[in-house]
Amino acid sequence: MKKRPHVLVVAGSDSSGGAGIVRDIETLAAFGVKASVAVTAVTVQTHHGVQHVDEIPADRVAQQMRAALTANQVDAIKIGMLATAATITAVASVLKDHPDIPVVLDPVLASTSGGVLLAPNAKAPLHRLFRQCALITPNLPELSCLTAPVRHEPSEAVITQARELIAVGAQAVLIKGGHGDGLESVDMLVQAGHTVQFFRAPRLAVLMRGTGCMLASAIAARLACGDDLITAVSDAKAFVHDRLADSRH
Repeated sequence: MKKRPHVLVVAGSDSSGGAGIVRDIETLAAFGVKASVAVTAVTVQTHHGVQHVDEIPADRVAQQMRAALTANQVDAIKIGMLATAATITAVASVLKDHPDIPVVLDPVLASTSGGVLLAPNAKAPLHRLFRQCALITPNLPELSCLTAPVRHEPSEAVITQARELIAVGAQAVLIKGGHGDGLESVDMLVQAGHTVQFFRAPRLAVLMRGTGCMLASAIAARLACGDDLITAVSDAKAFVHDRLADSRH
């Protein structure tokens, strides 16, 4: 029997089921990919707001990751909410022992409803973690928080900001265009030494939580199946667009 691809999800729970680990596992299952988990935080949420967050101790997060990696042949790792600087450092220590597994990091700084999900002192270690990731997937507000402001035309500005992250060691940055304007939602893949790749889809007038989780998990699923990065991003973008379109019916 052919082995099913396997992704380790490192992220927070969401009691509403709209985002976080629930959305990750749902997405991986849609691609026929198995999942294991390392829970970083337990959140009390509705679709309208975050009511409470309990961080899991950093050493316990690392133990969960090591157990999952020992028990399974993991083909890719998807990282979402990390919450604290200590957790980021613990996750990085585990990744150091598994440099051949591609890592997709969705740098979750706040919930869609506005709740803060990353401690202010965690940005510096988060930048260091970027060096261990095959891909980072910030949306436009997250990109602005992670880099210095620049004065260019909007598309040039975000590409310049992404190249700042490349300069500090990130391998690739996918700028998500869902928070942008225009008739199309345009994601931009920026890699060192490569031309910028654009991924376009019609912009849909739909509100759905967890689309960032969904996109990063879909990319991780395709990488786990052996796709190259550009193919993985293209397939994941199409998957999210189809789910948004389906939600209108």
